[in-house]
Order: sequence, then C-alpha cells, then structure tokens
Amino acid sequence: MIAIMMSCNKKAEKWSTSIVETSASGNKLASVSEFVKTDKKAEITIDATKKFQTITGIGGSFTESSAYLLNQLGKENRNKILQAYFGDEGARYSLTRTHINSCDFSLSNYSYAPTENDIELNDFTIAEDKDDIIPMIKEAMAISSEGFKIISSPWTAPPWMKDNNNYVGGKLLPKYYDSWALFFSKYIDAYKEEGIDIWGVTVENEPLGNGNNWESMHYTPEEMTDFVSKHLGPSMEKNGHADVKILGYDQNRDHLKEWVDVMYKDEVSSKYMDGTAIHWYASTYEVFPDVLQYAHNKAPEKYLIETEGCVDAEVPHWQEDEWYWSKEATDWGWDWASEEEKPLHPKYVPVYRYARDIIGCFNNWVDGWVDWNMVLDRQGGPNWFKNWCLAPIIVDPEADEVYMTPLYYTMAHFSKYIRPGSKRIESTINNDEVQVTSVINPDQSLAVVVLNQNEYPVSIDLKIGNYTKELTINAQAIQTITLKENN
Repeated sequence: MIAIMMSCNKKAEKWSTSIVETSASGNKLASVSEFVKTDKKAEITIDATKKFQTITGIGGSFTESSAYLLNQLGKENRNKILQAYFGDEGARYSLTRTHINSCDFSLSNYSYAPTENDIELNDFTIAEDKDDIIPMIKEAMAISSEGFKIISSPWTAPPWMKDNNNYVGGKLLPKYYDSWALFFSKYIDAYKEEGIDIWGVTVENEPLGNGNNWESMHYTPEEMTDFVSKHLGPSMEKNGHADVKILGYDQNRDHLKEWVDVMYKDEVSSKYMDGTAIHWYASTYEVFPDVLQYAHNKAPEKYLIETEGCVDAEVPHWQEDEWYWSKEATDWGWDWASEEEKPLHPKYVPVYRYARDIIGCFNNWVDGWVDWNMVLDRQGGPNWFKNWCLAPIIVDPEADEVYMTPLYYTMAHFSKYIRPGSKRIESTINNDEVQVTSVINPDQSLAVVVLNQNEYPVSIDLKIGNYTKELTINAQAIQTITLKENN
C-alpha cells in the first residue's frame, strides 16, 4: 500500500525545512513538500560539528561571446538572463571568471597591448571590452545584492611577446617576462577605473596547450612557478595588487599532481601562489578524488578552484530538455583522445556530469566551482575557431528567444543555496547510487544537495542528531534541502 508522508517525527519542530527539486520528469527548482514512500531507501547523516573547507563561491563566466549575444537581445530578455544568474530570485552566482585578451569564445583575436615592442605598455587599452564584457559585468553587479568575485585568465600574451609571434601556441620570451607581469597590473587597474574589482587571476589558461587550435601559451610547471615567484608576484606586490589572488596551473586534473609538487615545493615557490585552478575535461565521469585530495594535502591553506567546465564538442539542443537528461553527450575525447585515454570519455548525461562533478569536487576539498560561458547561441557560439560548446542558457538572437536548459537549474541547485563563506560539513550516505554534499551557511542554515541518477525514486531518511526528515527524491533528479534551526 502506498502511503503519503505528511510530516516527520516529534522532533520536527527543531528545524524548518524547504526542498526544491529539478528532475527529468519536469520539475525545475520546484518546491516539493509531499512525498510518496518507496521500497528503495537511503539514509543520509549530517554532522554539522565536522567542518571542512570554506566555500569561495559558485558561478559562470563572462566571455565576449556571451556579452555579444546579450547585446543582440531585446532589453527584456537581456535582463531576464542577468536576473536569472545574479538576481535574488535566480541562481545568485557568487564566483565568476573572464578572459584577459581574446579567447576562443571571442569574435576575433585581439590583445590589450597591440603595439610591438611596447615594453612599458604605454598603448595598453581595454577598449575591446567596453562594448560587451564590461557592460555585462556592470549590469550583473547592479543586480547582485551580495556581489560576486571575478577571476581573470589570459589565454595568451600578445604575439609579439612570444617565441612564435602567434596567438596560438608558443612560449613567452624571457626578455618579456617583466612586461607580461606588468600587463596583469595594467589590466587590474584598467578594470578598477571602470568600477570593477578583480578578485583573482590565473597565470595562464591551459598551460599544457589545446592542440594548437586557439589562443594558448605553454608553460612547464617549473616555468610558470619561476615566472610567478620572480616576476608576476613581485610586480603585483609593487603595483599595489598584493591582495589579488594568483592561481597556478588552470587545466585538467589528470596532471594536477606534478604541478602542485612544483608550485608548492618550498616557501620560495609558493610565496605568491594563492591556490590552484583546475578544469574538468580529462574525463566525462571521473572526478579524480585522489588527485584532489593530494592537491589539498600538499597545500591545505591554499585555494583549490574549478575554473572551467562545460559540455564541449557539442552543438546545443534547442528546447529539448530530454536530451540533457539522456546519455547522449560526447566530448572532445570521444573523437580525439588517444586510445589509452578513450575509456575516460564515454557518452554521458549532461545534467549528471555537472551535478556529479560539483558534489565530487566539494567532497574532496575544492572550494569554488565556475562554469564556462553563461550564454551561447543555437550553434554553440559565436566562436572564432568554431569550437562549439553548450551553455546553461541558449539564445536565438534573431528571434529574441531564450532557452533555459536543465543545466541552468542544475547550477542553481548549488549556487543559489551554497553561499560564499559556507563550510562543507560531513554528510554520509548508505546508498552508493545516490550522491550528497552539504554545507553550513554563514546564516547557520544547512544546505544539502542530493543527486539521484536512478530510473526510480528513492526514499530518504535525512538525519541530523536526533532529528529525522523523511522525504523522497524522484527518479533522475536533484534536490536541495535547506534547513533552518528554530529558536
């Protein structure tokens, strides 16, 4: 006999509980309060006395492509998107990223220092950003009631500073190390003049390269560490930017160990390194928990932030929610990985990949998680290299239409309820088919995010001390449970 559970036990008055769910069956951050018991069960135990890392934030990226598309939309839809990401009723993004100079998700190649041999960077200008990226950031700032942090990343130095005189590939010439270090301060100052504070920078996006396809510049771990310790760190300190965080590496987790070994070798190497940035593209399912644990243990006081992840090598599916919940997506590795690496790149469910990765990252000491483009078009661009990808929000600028994909709601399950300054707390579960992470927020509320990838619903006993909340998570669903202790 099916029973409807309308309440929990006698201790129920201890906590006020609210639950939202997104599911393959159609829920989209929908409030749920009544649950049907099932034979499939799980028990989640929360221990708020056991605290781990402090969360820096969760969000997405300001790219020229996203900002350009917003400029093509009508005022109502432009505001709808920015409210969806930054408004109090939206995803409340708190940690963001943008690019220094152009990247693949730009309309063309450009540099803020276009004049060759301009060693003092007298012609430095961010004019390229003033029509799109800067207005987008400013509007987001006006909408966000709590504000958000910005991490800025270069894909490449100006070609004239490189050994191949090209936007793609090559290395920074040693004679320009000081000019390139100064470039970061010039950028921070220029954005400051626009009223935008840069919280942190990564030294180089994907220093191992990207197959010489779009903007890139190569470093070995030793070269990057040397550049930071002898040039970038001292330069930023000298120019009044010692408070801006410097994050090293900024690529896939499968090579993370060798980088943190060099970055955090000793006091000299780690002095100016505030943390490590990572991407997720090494696998469509593997979180690399052992590697993340290793990186944390190597430098437990440093940041460990996932600065980029997206559904890559795909053209968006328009107004087709089912695809985002089905095991049909492929990534770059499906076609191009070596035979040895191909097993890491099977087809996957986009929603699950996002939720699994955020949960897995947080449960293994990562303190921030940033999605890639906030907005792309129906082609998965614009992108000068035609490197098509997905974003949580897809638009058709010609028709002035907006599609909030299931990935948007997936991101919001974390960003809206796990706030900056929260601390991850211990959450254990006795069912391997269900995943969970939990935090205690600065306002002392608890946020528990649960992922059920099964084709059937699961009844859950959520236990906190002597309190038990009985609930059910639907098949193929994400739930965020918020609990506030009653006085």
